[in-house]
Amino acid sequence: MKKLSLKELQRVSVEAFKAQAKTPIVLVLDNIRSALNVGSAFRTADAFALRKIYLCGITAQPPHREILKTAIGATDAVDWEYVADTTTALQTLKAEGFQILSVEQTDESTPLQDFPVQNQQPYALIVGNEVNGVSDEALSLSDACLEIPQFGTKHSLNVSVCLGIVVWEVFRKAQLKVV
Repeated sequence: MKKLSLKELQRVSVEAFKAQAKTPIVLVLDNIRSALNVGSAFRTADAFALRKIYLCGITAQPPHREILKTAIGATDAVDWEYVADTTTALQTLKAEGFQILSVEQTDESTPLQDFPVQNQQPYALIVGNEVNGVSDEALSLSDACLEIPQFGTKHSLNVSVCLGIVVWEVFRKAQLKVV
């Protein structure tokens, strides 16, 4: 067994990535306070060729030292937009046919493994503030809430870890291919 070199991995260039078809998933970062979590979201979006990231409210925007530290260049490849008000971004996405999914623990949340993902349905995945979670305004515009089952004492995951798990599960269940 040997590690693959960058050449063997056949990574695409930023230009080729921007031109290629994208997975019909966007991320909505609702008042994320850690720029390191934002950078990690860019890396996840790059890994799965997601369509776009919406940075909302107090969420930091590139170029930012901590975003660039964890994004490792993904900010150059992944499309993103700053929208001051999360609800404005969500209303636009709803009008464009996206199903709005908040990643939050609520009295009506669906365990991630039980959520019926539809192939090629565009999804907007919302993650919220590290302390307060997804805002009430964003929850009110959500079509569903997804929850990652947890069995420890904390009942929470870091935003970037949570985002990676949810994106992978939605991607895997839909057997999504970039379009």
